[in-house]
This record gives sequence, C-alpha cells and structure tokens, in this order.
Amino acid sequence: MDLNLTDKVAFVTGASKGIGRQVTLRLAQEGCDVVITARGREGLEQAAAEIQAETGRKIIPLTGDMSRDTDVERCVRTAIGEFGRIDVLVTCAGSSPGGLLEELTEEQWMQSLNLKFLGYVRTVRAVVPHMVDEGSGSIVLVVGNDGLKPSFWEMTAGAANAADLNFASSIADQYGPKGVRVNTVNPGPVDTDRWDGLEKAFARDMGVDQAEARRRAEASIPLGRITRPDEVAALVAFLASDVAGSVHGAHVPIDGAQRKALMER
Repeated sequence: MDLNLTDKVAFVTGASKGIGRQVTLRLAQEGCDVVITARGREGLEQAAAEIQAETGRKIIPLTGDMSRDTDVERCVRTAIGEFGRIDVLVTCAGSSPGGLLEELTEEQWMQSLNLKFLGYVRTVRAVVPHMVDEGSGSIVLVVGNDGLKPSFWEMTAGAANAADLNFASSIADQYGPKGVRVNTVNPGPVDTDRWDGLEKAFARDMGVDQAEARRRAEASIPLGRITRPDEVAALVAFLASDVAGSVHGAHVPIDGAQRKALMER
C-alpha cells in the first residue's frame, strides 16, 4: 500500500533505539525526511547514519532532552529552519520506572510525569503552531497500553500514559478543525532493550527469575507473543499518512489483546 508519504517531513522523538528508531526507519522507507531526537548523541547519530544509508532519505539527528523546554524548542526550531515545515510528529521519548507503590519514590513519580507526559505536551506545543500555519499535519503519540489497562506494577507509567490519552483527546478536539489529526498508538510489551530492562525489574519485584517474567508476559497476551517494534512502526506510519485521513482522536491498542492482570498473578 502506498501511504503517500513521499517527501513529507517527520519529527520523531526518542528515536535512537527501540520503537522510535523503527518508526524513523519505516517513515524513511515510505519516503519521509526525518528529524530525530534523543538524549544520547552517539546512538542517535549512529541511527541517523544507518537509516539514511539504507533509505536514501535525509535523517537529521538533534540531541535533546524532551524534559527541557529549551531543548524541545531548539530542536523544533532547527527542523523548521532546515525544511520549512513539519508534516508528521511522532513522540516516543520517555520511559517510566516500574515498581510497587510502597517502593516508588516521589522522584520516580516526577521522572515519569515530567518526561512521559509533560515531554509530550512540550513537543506538541512546539510543533502544532507550525502545522496550523500549514493547515495540515498528523500527530501520533506512542502511549503505552497501561494508560488504558491499569497495572499495579506499572503505576507511574499508567498515570503518565492516562494523562497522555486525555491530552491527545483534548487536542484532537481543538486542532482537528484546523487540519491537524491527532491519534495515539498504545503498545503493550514490545521486544526492545527497554522491555528487557522492564522484565528484569518485574522479575526482581515479583521474586521470580527473568524467564518466568517473560512467561507471564506472554501468558497475558492471547496471541502468545511479544509485539515486534516494526509492527508498531507500521501502525504509526499508517496513522501518520493521509490514507488514514478520517482516523482522528483514536487510541489504537497494539498489544495482542493483553490482559494485564494475568501478568501480575
């Protein structure tokens, strides 16, 4: 299927690895030039070089921390200066600590909310005026499924992600009439380095080994397997494209119909 994304300009946060890197690759394969951000310079520049070499599209790496207004504004300003517009925004930056209520610190709660929620707010706030000026644009927020499906071990992520979902619905109402579509993609476990770390932490807190943590995760998913990052990227690219032109204000799970409670038993 041709998604009609050729020569579009995309801005992807959290793009040095995992879902963000795969989203960048998929958008570039579909013909986008992409500005990518992450906090670590080396991994970001390596991802940009590899994706540019593979796809022939222009991939611009900009080191920045989406928990800082100044970094967000600088990266968006640079992207606009380079291309004159941003057609697609995909937010992937941010992770949240897992853990049990009695062990989570206030610092961990604030870490989750500042990056995973407010980082998304900052990025959208910086980009959306440019989309409004163009009269078009597509925003896809990658928001974990724990925003829809509560989990007592993923409370910090669940709180931040639930806030993201509310935020996305709100801005969909505000900016849809101005030509800007807003949707979220809601993955459960995805086979990335980040998930490996979460498995280890889950195993620690539940008093099991990592193999048992993996088994529980897979058992909580009727499809019986962990989602691949390229599957998430394919859904993001579809929602970002005009082929999905009537999909707006939607929260789209991609988690194999996971039942969180089964993982925690």
